[in-house]
Amino acid sequence: MLIVMKMDATPSEIDRVVEEIEGSGLKAHPIPGAQRTAIGITGNLGALEGGRFTEMSGVLEVIRVSHPYKLVSKEFKGEDTVFKVGDVPVGGSNFVVIAGPCSVESYEQTSAIARRVQAAGAQLLRGGAYKPRTSPYSFQGLGVEGLEILARVREETGMPVVTEATDIDVLDAVAEYGDMIQIGARNMQNFTLLKRAGRTGKPILLKRGMAATITELLLAAEYVLDQGNPNVLLCERGVRTFADHTRNTLDLSAIPAVQNISHLPIIADPSHGTGVRRKVLPMAMASVAAGANGLMIEVHDEPERALSDGKQALPPDQFDHLMDEVRRLAAVMDRQLPVLVQR
Repeated sequence: MLIVMKMDATPSEIDRVVEEIEGSGLKAHPIPGAQRTAIGITGNLGALEGGRFTEMSGVLEVIRVSHPYKLVSKEFKGEDTVFKVGDVPVGGSNFVVIAGPCSVESYEQTSAIARRVQAAGAQLLRGGAYKPRTSPYSFQGLGVEGLEILARVREETGMPVVTEATDIDVLDAVAEYGDMIQIGARNMQNFTLLKRAGRTGKPILLKRGMAATITELLLAAEYVLDQGNPNVLLCERGVRTFADHTRNTLDLSAIPAVQNISHLPIIADPSHGTGVRRKVLPMAMASVAAGANGLMIEVHDEPERALSDGKQALPPDQFDHLMDEVRRLAAVMDRQLPVLVQR
């Protein structure tokens, strides 16, 4: 349920509505808007009687929310969510590019790639310190050493860091060193991790699971928002289908589908979405044309020697070309690439 306050509602009237909601054992989520404040209600197991709020001072109307997800819905918040990762704006008309190696392998490797992608126009640096791998014998990441490398490179370049928390045990370390916490596809429905990540207060990058529906993705995001953290960036990274010509099938229809029903921004990951280097550029362009709020691209200076996902990583010169093409198409789509001040 959503309670819409009048334009001239006073802070004390808003507080009284919040107190009434919480006094009933429910959660109140005030949502300040450009012209008026709305208050979302969660925690009710069944239909909630709205008449009790209709007559309260300052209340304009009470709206029932039809979706199983509440806080991520446009019924709760009509305006697009915009937030910052470091100094980089994400969402709305901003087009964010997150780029870097799949895995942090060394300081030299990470620093070199960061400077190349930054020079090409990427605003956020991705890099895995903890890697969830299908095989237990594959490279699992450098752990805290990798996080320290990312923090050092951030200090040198000014690029905010996006890195994955694979479980609760490493979450605090990731939150300490990273600027945005990634929840990967395999953990999209790890609800304990989602709640704990939400409570860190750090922006969250939430990837769609390999067999997840749009509703399941949005419900996963709901877990984060329910902890009081509205700064969630969704990511379409490909789903498992019968196709064998790509690693996954990048579901471009998910982008307008999410934007039609949710205020959260959504980006695409054509690297994992295809798993094939030569397909990253065309699917990146298709993602921009579909209206994505950004891209996540894997870049490696020596892909043939990468410790993970080398087959889909772009060499820096190919990333340069991708950024030139993306910049032109983004302008046509009324998307702005924020400029990061380089150090």
